[in-house]
Amino acid sequence: MASIEIENLTKRYGATTAIDNVSIEIESGEFLVLLGPSGCGKTTLLRCLAGLETPDEGEIYMDGELVFSSKLNRIVPPGKRNLGMVFQSYALWPHMTVRNNVKFGLDVLNLSESDSKDRLDQVLKDLGMGDLQNRYPSELSGGQQQRVALARLLATKPPVFLMDEPLSNLDARLRMDMRVELKKFQASTGSTTVYVTHDQTEAMTMSTRVVVMRDGRIQQVSPPSQLYKRPENTFVADFIGMPRINLIKANRSDGKNRLYSNGDIDIDIGWDEAPSSIVVGTRPEDLKISKKELKGSQAYEVSSVLPNGPETIIQLTRGGTILLARIGHEIDLHEGEKVTVQFDQKALNVYDAKSGALLGPPIDTNGTN
Repeated sequence: MASIEIENLTKRYGATTAIDNVSIEIESGEFLVLLGPSGCGKTTLLRCLAGLETPDEGEIYMDGELVFSSKLNRIVPPGKRNLGMVFQSYALWPHMTVRNNVKFGLDVLNLSESDSKDRLDQVLKDLGMGDLQNRYPSELSGGQQQRVALARLLATKPPVFLMDEPLSNLDARLRMDMRVELKKFQASTGSTTVYVTHDQTEAMTMSTRVVVMRDGRIQQVSPPSQLYKRPENTFVADFIGMPRINLIKANRSDGKNRLYSNGDIDIDIGWDEAPSSIVVGTRPEDLKISKKELKGSQAYEVSSVLPNGPETIIQLTRGGTILLARIGHEIDLHEGEKVTVQFDQKALNVYDAKSGALLGPPIDTNGTN
């Protein structure tokens, strides 16, 4: 296991800044996911850690060793950083069998023949590839090729795993299976893992912490549950969650500190001292839907019903405002039906309308956290 420290890292390509003064500490044994839209800098950051890209500024430490410093002009080459990497393309040798592809990673370690054979046999067994070891990559499915790439990495037992969207070429069912396997592998080895993806489901289900990036900058670093419940700005709030969060821009209503309105709906945020103009964020599952009138509720029309297995996603309309809600099977709704909607004050996130930054914590009507 090894810790990683990134200090004030910047990488430019001409006039474009791919990584903008990024700093983060990655704990030993952690499964850290770099998440963000295309072009946010996550893959560039991973390649800088691997030594495949040279940053313009900053420092990188791996297990306390300085592997890059712009000030000291120190650049440790990739082969000496004691890490393993899995690429999106798998990077398998087409003329080698499964066994020889995995063995290729071991050959560079100069192990004894018996140690190399034992380690090779074990990793093929662990990954269920023993019966396929004499096949060539062209004779394997996408999932099987992915397992070969992972076996080659795991066989070398590096203290640091770097993974660049390794599951993006697989179908949805196989991706789910491989998420489970990857999490097991990482837990069993204890290796520090940095994983790049644009898929928030992968990020939220596999990581110990998620780093959300945008335009080369870190927007938030949090455990998955905190990232979902308390996004630190409106970008993160809108990016995380499916179906998406409801973000409602509202202004203080009639000088009443707690009551805000966007002209269609009124929201009592439950606490004072917020700016006059805010954005209220509420997750679809935090809206209480009823066919009866609820205290503090308002009437909406059901404009769309989307059944989704154990849940149903509904679209609600009031004036020009559209909200999404997630409900179970305890209530049966149809398009055009009238319902009332009640906001859960404890689950509201309130953002400054100008900066998009998260304001004070949700406070209930008694003024406690």
